Amino acid sequence: MITQDRLKEVLCYNPETGFFFWRVAKAQCIQIGSRAGNTNMYGYWAIKIDKKTYLAHRLAWLYVRGNFPKGNLDHINRIRTDCRIANLREATSEQNMANRKAQRSRSNLKGVAWKKSYNRWSAQIKRNHKRMHLGYFDTAEEAHAAWCEVAKQFDGEFFFSGASQ
Repeated sequence: MITQDRLKEVLCYNPETGFFFWRVAKAQCIQIGSRAGNTNMYGYWAIKIDKKTYLAHRLAWLYVRGNFPKGNLDHINRIRTDCRIANLREATSEQNMANRKAQRSRSNLKGVAWKKSYNRWSAQIKRNHKRMHLGYFDTAEEAHAAWCEVAKQFDGEFFFSGASQ
């Protein structure tokens, strides 16, 4: 596991942009001062140091705070490549999930599903490993409003309705 000292030895971090730049040329393809890393298959910025790949947002945390986060880091604006320290916050898995976009569904609204057997929209929320049914509604928007009301109480600052920005 890389240390803050080793990280600062090989990379320079700009907290305003969230970009890392090479301080040393560890390979022929690396030029001092060039931006470090690239996006991985999951859309996160990743950087390889000493034959190990690290997620750049976790390196940003280490660079600024001196240690890796205990758990997850949440990108406040939900942009996986935005590694500005001001855009990162520690989060539990559940908090991180609360700040996600809506998953693809018939309604494209978080917490909403079409129930064919009732011919109505259902609102459900799952928190603390428990699923709670919030009711059946005539429209997807009514079901989503019910979900939002409950989700705001559970999620606090991590609440995100799922609406596109």
